[in-house]
Amino acid sequence: MASSILCGAENFKVLSGISPSGSSSFLGSELNLKCFPQKGIVSYSRNLNSRKSRTILRPIKCSLSASRPVSQPRFIQHKKEAFWFYRFLSIVYDHVINPGHWTEDMRDEALEPAELHTRNLQVVDVGGGTGFTTLGIVKHVDAKNVTIIDQSPHQLAKARQKEPLKECKILEGDAEDLPFPTDTFDRYVSAGSIEYWPDPQRGIKEAYRVLTIGGVACLIGPVYPTFWLSRFFADVWMLFPKEEEYIEWFKKAGFTQVKLKRIGPKWYRGVRRHGLIMGCSVTGVKPYAGESPLELGPKVEDVSKPVNPFVFLMRFMLGLIAASYYVLVPIYMWLKDQIVPKGCITIEELETVIRSLDQNPTEEELCHMISEVDAEHDNGTMEFTEFLNLISKKMKETELKETFKVFDKNQNGYISANDVSGV
Repeated sequence: MASSILCGAENFKVLSGISPSGSSSFLGSELNLKCFPQKGIVSYSRNLNSRKSRTILRPIKCSLSASRPVSQPRFIQHKKEAFWFYRFLSIVYDHVINPGHWTEDMRDEALEPAELHTRNLQVVDVGGGTGFTTLGIVKHVDAKNVTIIDQSPHQLAKARQKEPLKECKILEGDAEDLPFPTDTFDRYVSAGSIEYWPDPQRGIKEAYRVLTIGGVACLIGPVYPTFWLSRFFADVWMLFPKEEEYIEWFKKAGFTQVKLKRIGPKWYRGVRRHGLIMGCSVTGVKPYAGESPLELGPKVEDVSKPVNPFVFLMRFMLGLIAASYYVLVPIYMWLKDQIVPKGCITIEELETVIRSLDQNPTEEELCHMISEVDAEHDNGTMEFTEFLNLISKKMKETELKETFKVFDKNQNGYISANDVSGV
């Protein structure tokens, strides 16, 4: 179950409930401007040689959580069904799925918050699959210190064939029941796997358990789309969590300094609208030694129960249809990126910006906004000056004043030519 990630954007607003206090972590649209902290913001310095001798007593704070989130239905979210699904998908995974959803640039950008700055870090790649994400890890960490775990032997067989991963430890296992002692790894990475977990909260709780104190978990996964047709196929196929769900799961498990970074191919204009199999990178730091303070009930899925062949076939066909849709969407996005002039803003990009201003327009209202300022008349895009004209109408007066101050260097109420040139 390895997989895919995505691109940053314009930081018009910090979305409430997503950016945790204590650090400047921003969520943005997909306008290709980076808006997240640089490396080192979530670093936790310590002597790796003495990490096992250090202990911090944790205050006893336990909370009960539902054993399974119910944000949306999902069909291919059963371990045995996913097992068979990936038996066939592993044949074309690296060559068909990754180019549209999980590129090398996306992978490297998504792994930046994991703070892989030392070659002797102990790292586990959960749901490592064919090893595509692991290839990004071993750029910074010695392969002998990296463990790959996945439930699909067919995916892992592909990983074993990759020369840079020859020294990695490769195991079959369950993301919700990891076969490692508590406080084992310095870094936990999981990319493109959470969408198949029957209980995501349990998997993130396991991430907390196997990390050492101060260790960083980096989870990369899909984001729930806003476009109705994309939502339909997302619900049919597998789990596409909302961004706030990722944050909630990490915090409930006990992680601190939780941050979410949006990712995507540079040519994929509409990540939030259509979603991506790899759409965000979420990180958190383990503050205390030991297990997670979160208490959960019994596991929901009985993996020993045989799969109903008829039900599996139906779900498998639905999964193939939905997967085909999400293979075609990146192709459509790439073609549109070649056609739409650079420097223009599409309706998908406009939707993201307007929503970041706490407005929730319909498709018809968005089209009307464009037509109001579209100097080219019905070409479906806006030039940057047209975009600024529209946003100035939508922003609050206080926001406009703050923007004005950026240019008014002397704070005299006027913007001079020198002020503009200085900016």
